[in-house]
Amino acid sequence: MLVYTLSGLVASLAGILYVAHIGQAKSDAGTGYELIAITAVVLGGTSIFGGSGTIRGTILGLAAIVVLENGLRLAALPAELAGIVTGVLLVLTIALERASGWKPSAGLVEREEMRNSQLAILCSTVIAGALIVAGSNWYLVRTLRTQPAVNDGNHSPNTREITVAMMPKSKGDPYFISCRTGAEEAAKELGVNLIWDGPAEVDPAKQNEFVESWITRHVDAIAVSVGNAASISTVLRKARQQGIRVVTWDADAEQNARDYFVNQATPEGIGFTLTDRAVKAANGKGELAIITGALTAANQNLWIQYIRQRLAQKYPQMKLAVIRPSDDDRDKAFSETHTILKVYPAVTAIVVISAPAVPGSAEAVKQSGKTGVKVVGLSLPNLCKPYVHAGVIDAVVLWKTRDLAYLTVSAAASLARGDFPSNAGSFHAGRLGEIKIQGTDLILGSPFVFNKSNIDQFDF
Repeated sequence: MLVYTLSGLVASLAGILYVAHIGQAKSDAGTGYELIAITAVVLGGTSIFGGSGTIRGTILGLAAIVVLENGLRLAALPAELAGIVTGVLLVLTIALERASGWKPSAGLVEREEMRNSQLAILCSTVIAGALIVAGSNWYLVRTLRTQPAVNDGNHSPNTREITVAMMPKSKGDPYFISCRTGAEEAAKELGVNLIWDGPAEVDPAKQNEFVESWITRHVDAIAVSVGNAASISTVLRKARQQGIRVVTWDADAEQNARDYFVNQATPEGIGFTLTDRAVKAANGKGELAIITGALTAANQNLWIQYIRQRLAQKYPQMKLAVIRPSDDDRDKAFSETHTILKVYPAVTAIVVISAPAVPGSAEAVKQSGKTGVKVVGLSLPNLCKPYVHAGVIDAVVLWKTRDLAYLTVSAAASLARGDFPSNAGSFHAGRLGEIKIQGTDLILGSPFVFNKSNIDQFDF
């Protein structure tokens, strides 16, 4: 009973710390940490075949993994590598334990101290992490020198190589995968050392961790697609205090936490376009439902605000029935849409504000057989083509994702080099030409509508 009570108290304390740090509560906040937890316990002396370890050993095991992960981040190695290395450590520890012939004693399992094989792996992990950190720092010192940069005639000449660390909300999201090509294009043209990394799925806590590591690395500029504005703004302000230029893109942070926001289009333009297309698809009848990405996403909440405004001002006959999150997950969007169609039978149009969620919602509508329900959403043409041709998705509203990332890297590099025209009304961004500056926002342009007549002309 004491163990369960202490476990509950520690879990409660962890929840309080998480909410204080991130600014939101998530019931599944621990999802994805199972491998780290098991590896830390095994590295700390507990046998996976049975037996007990020590709290001291487990803390040492966790510390070793954290040192290794930080080393990988500082070396600008992909985040996925940390999971691979952690898994290898676990397998190696188990293999050495089996090779040593250790078996748990029969009957009552006695408390055991850390064995030599586990201590060796623990020490090796700490040393490996330290070597990665030292090696990355040595490399950074070597590169801190004036270098000639590439100039293709579209950009201003520059005198030194800079490092721009760019983070998507989710590296696995097809939307951000398509953005990466534009970021790499701009980096190549400008002679920029681009670090493209971030969480594998939407996770505000991990976004903070990446920014902290980039502050330690002291990159020249940081560009973030924000998952939670309240959560990340504090660490972004810390980056600015360290002299790092900060740009947000796709989704914004608090205004005093960044220098500029690279906006794909005006929030009003996006919200109004989505609403107009949805109402038109539904012939102005019935009710409208919204499936968003995350309830904490600042950009999506702003679009929803303009959807509400447009409905009230121009389409008062259509009621907004419900708003549900998809967490940028196709399967969850499918499930949420299925529920909406059952609970709200008057819904005739579903607006989906998340690239992977649009085909998930469309599949649910298709399987329901309700031909009177139409889907309109923000997504990629390639994800939606089958449903557009099937008549389930009426329109896909988006912008050129490659250009959005291209503009972001161009602006971040210019800010880092000190030649950004902050007092001008526009910014020259290479092949994109003059981009309008509106306050502290760079506006890429107007949203584009993909439908059955033009969607096959695009391949991204």
